[in-house]
Amino acid sequence: MSILYLLIPLGLVLLGLAVAAFFWAVGSGQFDDLDSPAWSVVMDDDEAPPGSSKKNEVEQNKHKG
Repeated sequence: MSILYLLIPLGLVLLGLAVAAFFWAVGSGQFDDLDSPAWSVVMDDDEAPPGSSKKNEVEQNKHKG
């Protein structure tokens, strides 16, 4: 029973820290844009330099026949 005198205040302190961390994250903008970081992984393709697409097509046609 005496352990409750330790665990209840400890639980309340941890709850307070979690609430403070949540409000800090909201205040610093951590939850502003949840979709763009997920799509940035999908759209992470390197673009070919200008003019290189024709060169690649010619090389592919040479290998075909």
